[in-house]
Amino acid sequence: MTRSWEFCFLLITILVALVASTDPDKNKVKVLRELKVINASNANVKQCLWFAMQEYNKESEDKYIFQVIKTVQAQLQVTDRLEYFIDVEIARSNCRKLSNGTENCVIQENTKLEKKVMCSFLVGALPWNGEFTVMKKQCVDA
Repeated sequence: MTRSWEFCFLLITILVALVASTDPDKNKVKVLRELKVINASNANVKQCLWFAMQEYNKESEDKYIFQVIKTVQAQLQVTDRLEYFIDVEIARSNCRKLSNGTENCVIQENTKLEKKVMCSFLVGALPWNGEFTVMKKQCVDA
């Protein structure tokens, strides 16, 4: 008798899970303010870009640190967080990853080591809490 109850409970659990997973609006993020171009010199954009570059350099297998040459565009969308869409051109610097400071780094001028990359970052931010997350990153050699 208890086995049939366990079986019924399992069936109900599976049905509820299937119904919940097929609800298309369940996982949709509500956009409170549509995507809007903003000034790249905005303090939150700078924070998000700094965070995105830290993550990029951490994940990169390159021996050198990459730095931003140019911010092409910055956009903001408001959902349950601030979402910054940032397009940048970055380049390999003369600083190796193992070095502690990056303040004296300059863009690589040695033609054998020179490398430029175009990146688009989507950074989710709750800057008042100090929370930043790279939600999406797409980079291609320039």
